[in-house]
Amino acid sequence: MRRQTATCGVAPAGSSRSLRLDPLSLPVRFDAHDPRADGYVRQIELHRERVVLRRAVRGMQMAINVRVSDFTGVALRGNDEAQALVLVHRDPSLSVPLQVSADGEELTEAWAIWSELFALPQLDEGARKPAQRRRRCNAIRARRPKFLMRRRTGIARELSVHQGEREIIARN
Repeated sequence: MRRQTATCGVAPAGSSRSLRLDPLSLPVRFDAHDPRADGYVRQIELHRERVVLRRAVRGMQMAINVRVSDFTGVALRGNDEAQALVLVHRDPSLSVPLQVSADGEELTEAWAIWSELFALPQLDEGARKPAQRRRRCNAIRARRPKFLMRRRTGIARELSVHQGEREIIARN
């Protein structure tokens, strides 16, 4: 039997409550949706200096401990109906939802508080440009000479064979 926390978490089925964490009552432990985890749920422990993500994938339990300084910032995501405040990591599977609401003013205030609490920048997801594609660095490429890449493939040219002639070899 799983123990339920009294603070906050994923709302039970049929509930109209949405995720809302209090930044002044850390540490907090809650459940969040995870499409890759068993049962589609992961457990998150949020502290001032670290985040612990616990989930089970194909029966294997795992706990990932991430420093808050490893996150890139706090972002406001979503559309006009529902927006979410998210602690953003470079790996999207490690991003943590902080608050979900339809009230824009409430989210803006919480955005500033979370950003100041974690000392992370406020990220504007709408103005974000996609990163440029990195050039591939292939270790084997440096070992191959360039002229070999230009050679034609196929049968090697046939060597000429001289029959019935004497071979002359120069010796000292």
